[in-house]
Amino acid sequence: MQDINKQIEIVAYTSTLMIFIFILIIFLILILYKKKQLKLKKNLELMALNHEKAILATQLEIQEETMRNIGQEIHDNISLTLTLAKLYMNTHAMNLGDNCPEQVETSIDLIGKSLIDLNDLSKSLDSQTIEKYGILHALEQEMELLRKSGSIDAKLIVEGTPVDMEASRELLVFRIIQESFNNIIKHAAAKTIRLELEYGTEALSIRIRDNGKGFDMEEVQQRKQKKVSSGLRNMKNRAALIKAELWIDSNPGNGTVINLLIPYNNNHGNEHANQSGTRG
Repeated sequence: MQDINKQIEIVAYTSTLMIFIFILIIFLILILYKKKQLKLKKNLELMALNHEKAILATQLEIQEETMRNIGQEIHDNISLTLTLAKLYMNTHAMNLGDNCPEQVETSIDLIGKSLIDLNDLSKSLDSQTIEKYGILHALEQEMELLRKSGSIDAKLIVEGTPVDMEASRELLVFRIIQESFNNIIKHAAAKTIRLELEYGTEALSIRIRDNGKGFDMEEVQQRKQKKVSSGLRNMKNRAALIKAELWIDSNPGNGTVINLLIPYNNNHGNEHANQSGTRG
């Protein structure tokens, strides 16, 4: 009888141990399966993100190519046509001598001014300016264009020792600043623009200040989910490509400050991404 009880105990113990081992195996399989699922999900998200970035980069490259073509067209064709027109009118004015009408001389001056403006515009559209001379040179040209309008007091302020970045990164920064200027001109009714560049040890900090009419940030935050302007979208997209932080501070009647923080190593986070406002 004792032998039977002992055998029953052994069978029960063995069965319990086997059940425990079986449950443990199932538990381990579930854990491995869950980890594999999470890894697969992470890989899919990473693939989707890379795909989205590739599409975005392609879209921006198409925009750049279009701008380059327009700039080249202005330089090669429109400027040439105006130059020939100016040459023709100069010849006509010389032939008329003292009898040359004042309107002809005024037209010659206007064509000359248009040639200068078109040349500046062509350089602004052409990304090769960044590649050849760097972003500071290109930004000074942009500020000069604003000053030439006669209605905006534009000033560029540079602090720290300038750090050269890749031409492709500098180009994206330049386009963000251009887009912000465009928004200011269209919507802010500003009289002054201050572009401040501060070169730090790890990142370039940019502030674009205007004394325009500003806007209500809370109202914009409520509205932005429904409609985000193409101007702000382009700025955010370009900032995302270089892993820069972009945020906006504004109040009605107190102007606007657009902040941009660009890391030199392209591995910086986007801590202020949720603070971004909108205009444009």
